[in-house]
Amino acid sequence: MKKLILSTAICLLSTFAFAQNQVAFEGKSFGEGVKKGEVFTTAAIATKLGDSTKANMKVMGEVVSVCQSKGCFMYLAIANGETLYVNFKDYAFFMPKDIAGKKVVIDGFAERKITSVEDLKHYAEDAKKSAEEIAKITKPKKEIVFEAKGVVILD
Repeated sequence: MKKLILSTAICLLSTFAFAQNQVAFEGKSFGEGVKKGEVFTTAAIATKLGDSTKANMKVMGEVVSVCQSKGCFMYLAIANGETLYVNFKDYAFFMPKDIAGKKVVIDGFAERKITSVEDLKHYAEDAKKSAEEIAKITKPKKEIVFEAKGVVILD
């Protein structure tokens, strides 16, 4: 009986220790959150993708803007004024609309894609861009987009 109790206690302690070890980032978590693993900067996404069309990865970056309709997508800064479009897997969660300027870590899939003019205009409308800015969108955009299954807003 002592061995059974001792074995159960060891298993429970091991389980709790392992579960604590999976938390990698302190902050407010959305979706599945972000577990430990190699994290890249937004500037390194293209290099990490290499010749692949799609790759699973974790990325850290600064939020430039969030969809002001309901928080259903956001843009992260890359470099030279460029941004990375981030949406959320199956629209399972949304981001607060007031997190521009905050650092986040996202976990999901980066993908090379051509975004249609229609989609680009829709995103611009959701971002509350002016009619003039929306009218300037006339060509599809070849870009890397990110589908996040989890996000952590860093403290």
